[in-house]
Amino acid sequence: MSSKYIYLHGFASSPNSAKACYICDRFAECNIKLQVPDLNFGDFSHLTITRQIKQVAAEFPSNSAPVTLIGSSLGGLTAAHIGQQHPQVQRLVLLAPAFGFLSHWLPQLGDEQVQRWQQEKYLMVYHYGEGRSLPLSYDFVTDAAQYQEEMLQRSIPTLILHGKNDEVISIQASRDFAKSRPWVELVELNSDHALANVMAEIWQAIRQFCQLP
Repeated sequence: MSSKYIYLHGFASSPNSAKACYICDRFAECNIKLQVPDLNFGDFSHLTITRQIKQVAAEFPSNSAPVTLIGSSLGGLTAAHIGQQHPQVQRLVLLAPAFGFLSHWLPQLGDEQVQRWQQEKYLMVYHYGEGRSLPLSYDFVTDAAQYQEEMLQRSIPTLILHGKNDEVISIQASRDFAKSRPWVELVELNSDHALANVMAEIWQAIRQFCQLP
């Protein structure tokens, strides 16, 4: 039974991101379809990790064929939690996964802005996929707070590719995650959060890990 491959793009991104397009093209060269759902779901303002998990799980084959998830940044964090909840997920590839996302992001916003967000219910966030700012509900924060790394204990073969100079999610987050989980292989790359300069290396690593033709 052939595996199904699904790519999860990052926060405020889209299926048209440079990484998604590059990896999709490489899969196509191997005659394999890589599914790239739009996790904005036509409503970025009400995005939550829970919604992303449900949306992606709904794409799983009904014949219980194995699923490989490739997730970038927040998509990587979401992929890890989907893998924890769904035994059908047999492999994970996480690109700069957003472990500890809120603990990185909220301090950057500052206490005042976070409090205002809580009071006003929405915060304007720049959406790279749309090229404009869109309101995001505070529900995103309350929902994300329940997804803690400690919960991720299912031993799924996992490949993490993370840039040593990542300015958004410190590579230390991936080091800490891999350290206590022997089923996780961490590859440290000379790159930043975008990983744009190491896409060929990333593809080779994915190809090998997923045993693609």
